[in-house]
Amino acid sequence: MENLKFGIIGAGSRGIAAFGEIIKKHPGAELVALCDPNPVRMKEGARILGLELNFYGSITEMIKQEKLDAVVITSPDFYHEENAVEALKSGINVLIDKPLATTVKGCRNIIETAEKTGKVIMIGFNLRHNAVLKRLKSIISAGTVGDVFLLENREFYDGGRTYMSRWNRSYAKCGGLWIHKGSHDFDVFQWLLDFPKPVKVSSFAGINVLNPEHIPFEVAPGTKVGPTCHQCAYGDICPDKYTIADIQNSPWKDEAVAVDGYAKDLCMYTSDKDNHDNGIAMVEYENGIRASHLECFITPINDRLYTIVGTLGQIEASLTKRTIKVFPRWSSEVVTYEIPEEEGGHGGADPKLVDYFIKVLRGELPNGSTAEHGMWSTAVGQAAEIARRESRVVEIKELFEN
Repeated sequence: MENLKFGIIGAGSRGIAAFGEIIKKHPGAELVALCDPNPVRMKEGARILGLELNFYGSITEMIKQEKLDAVVITSPDFYHEENAVEALKSGINVLIDKPLATTVKGCRNIIETAEKTGKVIMIGFNLRHNAVLKRLKSIISAGTVGDVFLLENREFYDGGRTYMSRWNRSYAKCGGLWIHKGSHDFDVFQWLLDFPKPVKVSSFAGINVLNPEHIPFEVAPGTKVGPTCHQCAYGDICPDKYTIADIQNSPWKDEAVAVDGYAKDLCMYTSDKDNHDNGIAMVEYENGIRASHLECFITPINDRLYTIVGTLGQIEASLTKRTIKVFPRWSSEVVTYEIPEEEGGHGGADPKLVDYFIKVLRGELPNGSTAEHGMWSTAVGQAAEIARRESRVVEIKELFEN
């Protein structure tokens, strides 16, 4: 078979270091084009990949000039709907990094467009391809702990502090971190449970630490902090300095910032922001199952820790330690699974995600991460953002009324 021709929309870290590298190495795919409004960033991305690529400042221009089989959308979240709809209308298949869109309304627009065009749209829910979570799902599906009625996920993510250094810190650009970040985790809940419909959502979240009051060093009179880490006068003493290796030979060089004003290493304490640095969201499903998701970006550890409780037992899982422990009810027995390491980003999940998408396009596998799945994940995240900002319980049906 001929290689499938890909274009990537969004020449950032996810587009280049993740999807770009994976597509470059895949025997059934060929990366031919990048689309980004910043030409400096595209040039640096192509240099990093070591590929001769065509550059386009808009998706309209790229679609007009290239004969593409698929695009991968890694643009900031608030552009997802626009980019996906245009690609689908042009007869191009789409792999869209989570979330599908930042609102249920946007998701429904994408779904309707995909149905009309008959093209494939798959969501980049890479956690579904993580070997630990795949084993966890198989244990649940086998009925090992009976009927599940309670789930918990606690995500501690030291690297998540950098969300406050990038565009992710802005609610307007990502719909809030319950969507941008939490969409992964809300999807995992629904996937583990075989997709029950979410009914009600509540959440609490805020900025407790990543603000000017908690700068972790003494600020000298007359010497400001920031604005970026590589420019900051306190870089040598700040324990939270966000270092981009050889920044002036990277897509985040000052030359690229001069084009669009976007710096990736803004001070996480002084940057303007309206998204949370920690929070807890709770979901109730139509079958009475309840789940809670905690995410904290001020922490010295990195892990997703799962607790699953069923009528016949309990499961504890760690993505970082790659362990699953099953505690049968009415027994002192503990069954432990140790999952081997796998190569690739997100515990080996990223390459498997791309490979799965290519097999879907070739008709070898059914689409396992549908736009509808993406919509329900966004719905929970959107409801959690409303619940946080309006201090109330939100019913999911509210999001489908208009």
